[in-house]
Amino acid sequence: MATAYWNPEDEADRPTAATSFWKAGHAPTLIAAFLYFDLAFMVWVLLGPLAPAISKTLMLTPAEKGLMVATPTLAGAFLRVVNGLLVDRIGPKLSGAISQVIVIGGLFFAWFTGIDSFAGTLALGVILGFAGASFAIALPLASRWYPPEHQGKAMGLAGMGNSGTVLASLFAPMLAKAFGWNAVLGLACIPLTIVFVAYMLMAKDAPNAPAPKKLVDYFQPLKLADAWWLMAFYSVTFGGFVGLAASLPIYFTDQFGLTPVLAGYATAGCVFAGSLVRPMGGALADRIGGIKALMMVYVVAALALAGVAFATTLGAALGLFILAMLALGTGNGSVFQLVPQRFQAEIGIMTGLVGMAGGIGGFYLASSLGIAKQFTGSFAPGFLIFAGLAALAFAGLALIKGKWRATWTTAARI
Repeated sequence: MATAYWNPEDEADRPTAATSFWKAGHAPTLIAAFLYFDLAFMVWVLLGPLAPAISKTLMLTPAEKGLMVATPTLAGAFLRVVNGLLVDRIGPKLSGAISQVIVIGGLFFAWFTGIDSFAGTLALGVILGFAGASFAIALPLASRWYPPEHQGKAMGLAGMGNSGTVLASLFAPMLAKAFGWNAVLGLACIPLTIVFVAYMLMAKDAPNAPAPKKLVDYFQPLKLADAWWLMAFYSVTFGGFVGLAASLPIYFTDQFGLTPVLAGYATAGCVFAGSLVRPMGGALADRIGGIKALMMVYVVAALALAGVAFATTLGAALGLFILAMLALGTGNGSVFQLVPQRFQAEIGIMTGLVGMAGGIGGFYLASSLGIAKQFTGSFAPGFLIFAGLAALAFAGLALIKGKWRATWTTAARI
């Protein structure tokens, strides 16, 4: 029997709301999207857990450490737009294959030749940006197989690949201690290659892909205010998540004197919380609406991040970070419950644009924490400013929600 899928051009083939989630789409593709996303995120933030060791070897300043861990985030942000274009023109599966080959090749070259300068870490960060740009591929790969009533769950499960940051935090410091941080770059190629093979065997492009458009047409959504609002909201939720994932190893080692391994464990706990709730955030948004879910998210995130700025003990900071990550992870799933409700026909490029905004938010947070530490001697100003951005996002959502509910055709689900 042929696998069921949602085709927006053929309502007769559309599953009803009662259709089981696992029967409404293509499970092997969803699993492949998750695995690809998971391992890509693992290496995207790899410089964060390795930062204490790298900075010691290369004698980096706090600002340089911040820029080093932020560079993959910024590169990934802009490459997400490129990948969004590729997805709509050559399909998500081939786009993902190309990106994975670039990342594996770049890591292997960095390991083989060695990195002995700050400039070298920045160059590697740009290559790792291709891993971060996997977001714009994995989510459309999964999303195109599922009907609107299951978008939150599908995007949430595929997006749970954020959990790859946990793997980096857990294992990179231990491996660096045992074999040296440069060896970790080569070791990372092993699981990446295994997942690449699995991806090529399991992933399948959905048959309802939109027809290719002219290049200029891909940016038509930017003429709409809704696109900019969604980008702004994601710059706070995902920007906070990935910015913290990259920066926490530095924070825990500098602020509380933890060893890189212990800092990795603490970071892993925080990141795991944010990754675990992403699909729950999508499911929650499916149930109560993405707007309600996001408004709760911004309040909790703002309070938690502001609290971190004044935390004086490791236990207090860790608890507040976990709370912030739980909120931000829920927010990531909630935003991407909204995106396909408004931009189903442009889901590829919108995933890239919204993902780009999230990456820019992460770059800002990670780099600003390093700058704040170097020029004020404290990370607190960086946390307080980002808490303020979460409060502004809440105010913006309160301002726009009435219009969205009045004009979106899927208002019952937002």
